[in-house]
Amino acid sequence: MENQDLLADLGERSGDIALQCSETAGFLGVLNGRIQGNLARLTELQANMGRLGDSQQESVLAAQELKLTAARAGRMIADGHEVVSLSLGQVAELVAQVTGLEEHLRRFLNVIEAVGGISDHLGAIAQQTRMLGINAAIEAARGGEATQGFAVVAEEIRRLAAQAGESAASAGERLGQLDRDARQLIDGVTANIARGRGVGGHIDTLHATMADIAALVTQFGDRSATIVACTDAADGDVMALRQGLDLFSRTSGESAGQVDAVRQQLEGLEGMANDMLNRAAHAGGRTRNSRYIALAEEGAEEVARLIGNALARGELTVEALFDKDYRGIAGTEPAQYENGFTAFADRAIRPVLDRRTDEDAAIVGCCLIDMNGYLPTHISARSQPQRARESAWNVEHARNRQIFMDSQTRRALDGEDDFFLFTYRQDLGEGRYRALRSVFVPLVFHGRRWGLYEVGYLI
Repeated sequence: MENQDLLADLGERSGDIALQCSETAGFLGVLNGRIQGNLARLTELQANMGRLGDSQQESVLAAQELKLTAARAGRMIADGHEVVSLSLGQVAELVAQVTGLEEHLRRFLNVIEAVGGISDHLGAIAQQTRMLGINAAIEAARGGEATQGFAVVAEEIRRLAAQAGESAASAGERLGQLDRDARQLIDGVTANIARGRGVGGHIDTLHATMADIAALVTQFGDRSATIVACTDAADGDVMALRQGLDLFSRTSGESAGQVDAVRQQLEGLEGMANDMLNRAAHAGGRTRNSRYIALAEEGAEEVARLIGNALARGELTVEALFDKDYRGIAGTEPAQYENGFTAFADRAIRPVLDRRTDEDAAIVGCCLIDMNGYLPTHISARSQPQRARESAWNVEHARNRQIFMDSQTRRALDGEDDFFLFTYRQDLGEGRYRALRSVFVPLVFHGRRWGLYEVGYLI
């Protein structure tokens, strides 16, 4: 008896160790999950940093090219400014020459007018000479033979006067045409002079614009140099940051690996402690777990009898009971499933689970688990309709029709004992766990292992 009590006490202590290991392993699992999540985000950040580094390198190259372009533009502007200045100077000289033509052309008009005046005067002289020749001819005719010689001279004077008049008239016509042409030329030159004066203003503006462009190019070159300096500095910072992220990623990965290794060791220790707890429970000594073992065996017997009777009456078929065709229920999160046993379990088994759960305040819940971790039904408090977009609430309050699997449940499903007493972590979703102690009792129908009847309770 003393040995049984010692073994029971050892089992209880092992159960406490398993509980602490389970809680610690759960904490480490959450921690490891967070580290893994951070590593995933860090990997994404590293990828972003890689793209940023590539973009930064492109920026450096672009800035350097920009600087070179600014230098080339500066040289081109300087060369162009010199050429443009020379060209503009030549244009200005040309404008000045064109402007100076007006004065020369106007003096030419004065000369034409003076020549015209002389031509008119010569015409008048020729007219007077012709009249004089006519008068001389008349007088010679009166003189008879004695003035015959004079008559010849008078006739010659008339002929010369006629020729002089014709020449004067011809010269007058040509001078008139020349005057008209000259005036038309002067009008054109005057218009060109006006445009030349406008061009002179544009030349001044172009000079100023070229000077402004040269100043802007100089400023552009200065800014380009500044950009190159900034991009070089940023490139160094990005490289340092990438190296820091790489180092942090390696150390975080190592830390995650270490945390996971510790978690696995704790789970191993939890398994060994659970084995001791389970063996102590089978030793026959009275412990604080004895009541819940008895309640679990009684509940499993009632459920087995109820299902057996339903099979015997044909209310339930063996195929429906062992149905593994889990059909997903649309819109559920986490996913819920139905199979051939679900409707019967909700209708006939759930009331038993509710009543059995109410037998002790420490009992969290009673449920059925098939060989794949599927819960066809659960107590009413854990079988509520799911809420849209509230996954965490659904995991805790709509646990029916879900599939759960952990190492202790798997050991109980695969084990050969008449019951199993284990401490394990109940998954509440989103990294939340609750350490429970559960009694698992195997359910067998028609010689086939169906799964487990579970009673979970808090100690």
